[in-house]
Amino acid sequence: MTRAPLFMGIDGGGSKLRIAIANSELETRSSQTFGGANPNIIGQEAARAKVQRGISKLMQRAGLQREDITAVAIGIAGASNLHSEPWLVETVKPVLPASFLLPSSDLEIALAGALAQRRGILLLAGTGSAAYGRAPSGERLQIGGWGYLLGDEGSSYWIGIQLLKHIVNEYDSGAGPRLTNLSKACLNALGLSQARDLVAWVYRSERAPVERVAGLAPYVLQGADAGEAQALRILRCAADHLVSQVETLRRRLSYERAPIAFAGGLLDNANALSEEVARRLALPERPTAKYPPVTGAALLAKLEWSAKNRS
Repeated sequence: MTRAPLFMGIDGGGSKLRIAIANSELETRSSQTFGGANPNIIGQEAARAKVQRGISKLMQRAGLQREDITAVAIGIAGASNLHSEPWLVETVKPVLPASFLLPSSDLEIALAGALAQRRGILLLAGTGSAAYGRAPSGERLQIGGWGYLLGDEGSSYWIGIQLLKHIVNEYDSGAGPRLTNLSKACLNALGLSQARDLVAWVYRSERAPVERVAGLAPYVLQGADAGEAQALRILRCAADHLVSQVETLRRRLSYERAPIAFAGGLLDNANALSEEVARRLALPERPTAKYPPVTGAALLAKLEWSAKNRS
């Protein structure tokens, strides 16, 4: 008797690795979440081992043999198929040698999951930021995603940096004890008595500053809700950057009517920034994803495998 096809999706981020197995109707048969698997954070060998262990554990939990998986697609933050396809193949093939494999990217699987199709534009704003689009012609393009040193404008990290610069500029201009409520709220939340204490907080910690600085974005969102002028200015500038990425994709892909999907912590939730970006893009409401990225990966695996078998 012919086995019903099963499709595996692998979604690897900096903080979590999600793996799921779905049937042809995208109904999840089994799924599991593990620790982060971004090779730029934990190293390529550690990330490969984590993904392979995760696949094996999920297969065992689901009571499946590796030949039961018809096709698999993988998208890992920091390891896009645009520049890391050999690593993606070497990561999956040893544990699923007979399965059809689609090396992808975290942006592509998020787009497929959000829109339940491959075409459209995904705008992501979380710790970092990027935009990814695929036109009806099949042309693909990514804007942004350069990391915190080279870009990531409009991201949580970028917003956090703007807040810190605001505090520094206020202090240097002589505001001293007359800091704005936004600055005071940030310093109080960090347990710092004065602006100069930020030097030690930023530079003298064993923890990498990216996540800590990105963690300051909620104070800007709260300040915007309270009508703080500087918070509103920071968010308007963030919206400028994010909307510009979408407009660039529309122009370069010749895809003005592209459906838009949002992703990342800043845009996945209703707040002053996500609402401003949706308004500027003339969207009737903030987009919400139909499926999570891990299911989007399973969908891509199904689509590519089906196309291969039709040809």
